[in-house]
Amino acid sequence: MVDWAIAAQTGALLVRGGPQVPREQADEAVTDLRELTVEAEGHVRQLTNLGLDLPLLPGEVVDRPGWVRSAAAGLDALTGRALPQQGGPLGPILAGGAGVQTGLVLAFLASRVLGQYDPFGGPERAGSLLLVAPNVVAAEQAMDVPGHDFRLWVCLHECTHRLQFTAVKWLRDYFADEVERLVSGLAGGGTDSLADLVGRLPEAIKQGPKLNLAELLQSPKERAVFDRLLALSTLLEGHADYVMDAVGPQVVPSVDRIRARFTARRKGGGVFDRLLRALLGVDAKIRQYEEGAKFTKHVVDAVGMDGFNAVWRSPNTLPSRAEIADPAAWVRRLHG
Repeated sequence: MVDWAIAAQTGALLVRGGPQVPREQADEAVTDLRELTVEAEGHVRQLTNLGLDLPLLPGEVVDRPGWVRSAAAGLDALTGRALPQQGGPLGPILAGGAGVQTGLVLAFLASRVLGQYDPFGGPERAGSLLLVAPNVVAAEQAMDVPGHDFRLWVCLHECTHRLQFTAVKWLRDYFADEVERLVSGLAGGGTDSLADLVGRLPEAIKQGPKLNLAELLQSPKERAVFDRLLALSTLLEGHADYVMDAVGPQVVPSVDRIRARFTARRKGGGVFDRLLRALLGVDAKIRQYEEGAKFTKHVVDAVGMDGFNAVWRSPNTLPSRAEIADPAAWVRRLHG
């Protein structure tokens, strides 16, 4: 359904260039980011007690086109099992059109993503940690914060994501299986009939803004998978945000200033930018950081980090979507 090669080519071609900086400054940022991933993950392990026996590995530093190509490859690996191949003479044309549209989205996001851990990318699909150097430099310049401090702070977040997937052995396959269930249902025409959709309207209206259009169009089975994925992604993002701020005061002297300015920057942008972010779900992602961080802080304050780490025992110990909003309920279920 998506020609990922075309998506990668389109996104890499259309993405805007990064900030113009002297070559020495660019080289310094690249070297700094690569080395700081090792230091950052050491700090994260000490706080979280995750992956203490794993090797400490550097991250990969890329430019914006490099991120587009890597993101397209990772999405291809993640969705390849679930998305059906388009048959017939129109198949390649439809897949190519979807590839162009996807490439446009990737080009937009490529100027905003600071870094990411892709558990499905890298050599032999073993996972890759990427830092997008031009975006990190642009952000630290725009916020007027110390470059070294900000780079380490970003690495703390991304290294937390890497540990989540490398230290919790079942998480990668669980996430991929849930995505496959959701995508297979949508691509396979699993959505209910118009009558079913109309029948769900009273409940949707009752819930108001808590339920968006995408959720309304899902069947109950699809909605259950969607809820599990949403709860998991909220946990992963919030946990990483909590960790970067918890470690920060010890190793990032300007962490309070960075967090305040970064939070304001997340919510900024012009009308057009904010509209695009809403359409692409970026604003929903920001809410995930906030909700997941609140969940993590509540649980750690209540039962400590080792008590929080019960979330990683199995899929059954992950918080539900309702428990993300009510962390005390998760604590009662897991710790009595």
